[in-house]
Amino acid sequence: MRDQRAEALARILVRYSTRVGEGDTCVIQSTAAAEVLVQAVYEEVLRAGGLPIMQLTTDGAQSAFYELAGDAQLDWIPPTSEWIAEKSDARIAIMADVNPRELSQVDPKKQARVSRARQPLMETTMRRSAEGEHRWALTLFPNHAYASEAGMSLSDYEDFYYAACLADDGDPVTAWERQADEVKRLADWIEGKQEVHVTGPGTDITLGVSGRHWIPCYGEHNMPDGEFFTGPIEDSVNGEVSFSFPASYGGRTVSGVRMRFEDGKVADASAEQGEDFLIEMLDTDEGARSLGELGIGTNYGIATGTKEILLDEKIGGTVHMAIGMSYPESGGTNNSAVHWDMVCDLRQGGALVVDGVELQRDGRFVV
Repeated sequence: MRDQRAEALARILVRYSTRVGEGDTCVIQSTAAAEVLVQAVYEEVLRAGGLPIMQLTTDGAQSAFYELAGDAQLDWIPPTSEWIAEKSDARIAIMADVNPRELSQVDPKKQARVSRARQPLMETTMRRSAEGEHRWALTLFPNHAYASEAGMSLSDYEDFYYAACLADDGDPVTAWERQADEVKRLADWIEGKQEVHVTGPGTDITLGVSGRHWIPCYGEHNMPDGEFFTGPIEDSVNGEVSFSFPASYGGRTVSGVRMRFEDGKVADASAEQGEDFLIEMLDTDEGARSLGELGIGTNYGIATGTKEILLDEKIGGTVHMAIGMSYPESGGTNNSAVHWDMVCDLRQGGALVVDGVELQRDGRFVV
């Protein structure tokens, strides 16, 4: 029997996050390892009157691609990927990694090359999303790999994950809207402010946000959710930041990351693990050394780091910063093939000060 919480999550993704309706094309992207959730989403799209399109890959396909593909294949954009970016009404992506270290030995230059080749797809998707022409949602299917990374048994991780997604709510389709008041309040409070100053262990950084729009997030794109974010003014970022949790990108993980910004650019960067990969990504293109996003987590139901950014960036009492591409709806203009989020934990002696007023102290909002 299928886990009823997977059924509930499918309803949230289709009926709430992407609002699939009669005649809408909805692409479902995942691997065969997430068959239970993929099937539930597929059936829910059909019930909603949508037109489901499945895109499933096999375990090991990514590592085989980077091992065997030549330059022309690395640069090639499948016509299906172009159609999804340019024409599809909705897309639901379900992560289901069975080996978090699958790409740990991949040449980072190849990954940077693929990112550059696919930059137009990311630009198109972000633009259409900002204009309301494309709805998308990202989640994961809880499995042994994610549970192991989080230091939990599979049963405990399933309970934790489905609860974080509000899939155990009596009316899951409306649950996120009912939880939205606080994140909307905080986004309204910070809207129109000029500067954010973040301090904490190894962190003292200022970011200009004048004229930028703060976006409250409550389940429309990420599942689970809980943050508000903007795109900082591109040349305004100055200071140092130490990122608290390991950060993964393209199947590679770095940890102990520190960055120093001067007038919006990463002037110096280091990592205790994966430094070569970090530098390669920062050198992908000119925009990769600027911040495209500043986000503030509000989900206190996620209390500990899990080594999965989809969850960790939402932790209440943390901030995250993404090098690379800005979301157009925030007013950010940074352009890059990269968008990589990293998390700074402020719960053990940190503060967020906005235009001289404390927004948060030691991970708790005080406004």
